[in-house]
Order: sequence, then C-alpha cells, then structure tokens
Amino acid sequence: MARRTDAHADNAPGPLFVDRTCIDCGTCYQFAPGTFADGGDHAKIHTQPGDPESRRLAAMALVACPVGSIGTDDKAGLPAAARAFPHPLAEDVFFCGYTSEKSFGAWSYLIRRPGGNVLMDSPRAAEPLMKNLEALGGVSMLVLSHQDDVADHVAYHARFGCERIMHRADGFTALEHLVAGDAPIQLAEDLLLIPTPGHTAGSVCLLYRDFLFTGDHLWWNPDQGHLSASRTYNWHSWERQLDSLERLLAFEFTWVLPGHGSIHHAASPAAMRAELERALRVLRRS
Repeated sequence: MARRTDAHADNAPGPLFVDRTCIDCGTCYQFAPGTFADGGDHAKIHTQPGDPESRRLAAMALVACPVGSIGTDDKAGLPAAARAFPHPLAEDVFFCGYTSEKSFGAWSYLIRRPGGNVLMDSPRAAEPLMKNLEALGGVSMLVLSHQDDVADHVAYHARFGCERIMHRADGFTALEHLVAGDAPIQLAEDLLLIPTPGHTAGSVCLLYRDFLFTGDHLWWNPDQGHLSASRTYNWHSWERQLDSLERLLAFEFTWVLPGHGSIHHAASPAAMRAELERALRVLRRS
C-alpha cells in the first residue's frame, strides 16, 4: 500500500500521489495519461483529476498498479474501480487491469468471442477480476506471449480450466498446448498464433481479426511517434527480432496491443504496414 510519507516530491499537490515503491512499469500513464506521467525513473501525478471521468480512470489505474505504488487521501471511487475490469478498449477486446509485479506490470487482454473467450497473457489473480471474467463467460484459452509475462497463469488454469498455449522454445513444460517452429498456427478460424522469436526464443504474437497482440515484441512509442522495439531489453537475439518484425509485414492488422509500451491504432492495414516499415528502418539503424 502506498504511503504518503514516501511520496515522490514531483507529484502535483492534491489527494492522489505515487510513492517511491513505483517500478515505472508505465501502466498508470498509459491508462490514465490525463493524470499520470513518466517522471524519469518513476510515475508521477502531473494533474490531479478534477472531473468524474478523470477520477474514475485514476482510481482504476490505482487498482491496476502491480506494486500498489499509487495512493489517495480520498478513498471514494475505489470500490467501483476494483470492479471495473476488464475494461473495454474496442469491440470485444478488453484490458484486464490488475497487472502483476511478476510480469513487471505487463498488460493482459481479454478477447470475448462466441467460440470461447481468450486471455492474452496473464493478469494478477485478483478475485474481482476473476468474478467478472466468469460473468463474461469464463476463459477457454490462455495464450502466453513469452516467458516474462506468465504471471498467475497457474491460478487462471485452476479457476477456469483454460488451455494454456505457449511456444516450446521458452522452456515451459506441463502446459496443455506447446507449439514449435516458426510457421503461423491457426488456433481457430479467427485466431492466428504467429511465432516471433527474438525478444525471447519463444516469443509469439496473436492475431485476432485486425488486432495484433504483441507481448514485448512490438509497441508504440508516443515520445518518438512510431512503432518500436527494444534492443536493450532483448533476451535472445536482436537480429532474429528484427527478422520477426519484418515477417509481420505479411499480415493485415490495424491495432497493436503490447504487454509493455503504448497501444496503437492505425487508420487502415496499409497505414499500419507503413508504420511498421518505418519502424524497421529506424531499428535496423540502431
């Protein structure tokens, strides 16, 4: 629980604050940028929420924080925020909130679909979220993008009996469905698993309609204004990651939904392809 006595000095004055336990995962300032901002090596309050919607989003960011670094002197709205996830992003795609310290605050997503709901990466095993997932039809499949973002997958399998899917190259065993190789795998008519080795040996993306869930393989960098990836936080092969990024040019999508980094929505598949081509030019020079 956040402590007022440990609050960062650069928080805007007011009831909401971020304390020194913050790990700078980015969840709060990606979810509620009207209130939170990147303070360098931590998040900070740049503007105290003043209207009901800003207060609601700030309270949800508090709930989503993986290490409980956000505090408030006014507890109003927190019970409702705890029940507000999964939060709709677009059509049948939801942000699960309740990020996990085990995954350094990586985002996980729910795809609600008639053929069975899918979790992309694992959120924290929080009871309010699990109850809401049950109310939305449960979870039939849990796709794990790579070894860093598995979080509480065991608890979700125990609760929902979901099939856990992961690439064998990341070394996990005792899962229900381990895939191999670099060829795309059709999990269902509307679900395509795309192996994208590089960040880790077994990194994968999931394509659902025009939504590409990318784990830590690809994300939007709002400061630089383009899609990006990290050579610094690469645990297997940067060259293979770049090759995997290039292979994504063969697929059509308008959304990039990462585990870390910002979400991006392009106007068309062609516009997204142009963004990816631009990113590749930048990244190959880095």
